[in-house]
Amino acid sequence: MKNGKDLRSKKISRLLELYPFLNAFFEDNLIDIEGKADLTISELLSTIDEEELEDKALDVEKLTESISDYIDQMVEFLGESENNNVYSLTILPGRDKSGSDEKYDPIVINKSEIISIVGPTGSGKSRLLADIEWTAQEDTPTMRKILINDELPDKKWRFSSSNKLVAQLSQNMNFVMDLTVREFLELHAKSRMVEEEQFVIDKIINEANKLAGEKFDPDTPVTSLSGGQSRALMIADTAILSSSPIVLIDEIENAGIDRKKALHLLVGEEKIVLMATHDPLLALMGDKRIVINNGGIKKLINTSDKEREILIDLEGMDQIIQGMRKKLRYGDVLSSEDLRKENKNA
Repeated sequence: MKNGKDLRSKKISRLLELYPFLNAFFEDNLIDIEGKADLTISELLSTIDEEELEDKALDVEKLTESISDYIDQMVEFLGESENNNVYSLTILPGRDKSGSDEKYDPIVINKSEIISIVGPTGSGKSRLLADIEWTAQEDTPTMRKILINDELPDKKWRFSSSNKLVAQLSQNMNFVMDLTVREFLELHAKSRMVEEEQFVIDKIINEANKLAGEKFDPDTPVTSLSGGQSRALMIADTAILSSSPIVLIDEIENAGIDRKKALHLLVGEEKIVLMATHDPLLALMGDKRIVINNGGIKKLINTSDKEREILIDLEGMDQIIQGMRKKLRYGDVLSSEDLRKENKNA
């Protein structure tokens, strides 16, 4: 909060709703707010008499400014400031595992674009994701350089553990907290100081259930979620609640979720999405694909109209496989007739 007047006019209840950490400020400064939630900051300060001010070493003139500074510092610390103003990511050439220079023009990725990263196992796909996560500046084994908005990245993105530029989704999601899905999301929402908290939480759960193979209840313990359900929850949480403007996905194909819906959800929230994959379906869903071999970027391919026609056929095949998989899950015995029906429906 940069404006003291705006701060003074807000009720304590509203401030605590927006900035839950303010409770700690009031406690540290021995300011009793119990039963005073309907007061504004100005009204609250006027209830403190001179003797109490002297006893607690409080200065009314400076207190509002201190509260405003505290809010600004905490918002910065929690990573809520300017992350979403990222509109482009640029990858500059480095070198491959043999030490040879990468020969490609700078790769520019814009907001709401999906970029797939393809190559043999061990070719360096995860290394590229790591370079992006660390906003490499010729200080990683590849010697690549990453630009944000066509400029060198801010130091807060490179060295701060709290101001997250990147959200990374790995293949395996394991929870250790003894919380329900709703409790887990409430904690995250409070840490992000979101408005309309319950609306946002309900939206995340609804979107996660659209992605998961089997729906789950908000009261389900997170430790009881299947791998696919956990993955669906974290993708929906990242898309809707995370402030990170760049999402890196490593191997989404075996996650047991609706991959196409997951990608559309992420880009619909104006994220830059990069995914390492071996799946031709996912590779062709990208606007472009980066081809890696021997630790180096070999080429950048724009997905062509002909490839998008192939993608339609692949989606039909995938629909058949998903239908057969569903039957297996529910104990059905597969037959040639089932295959013909699935082919007809695809």
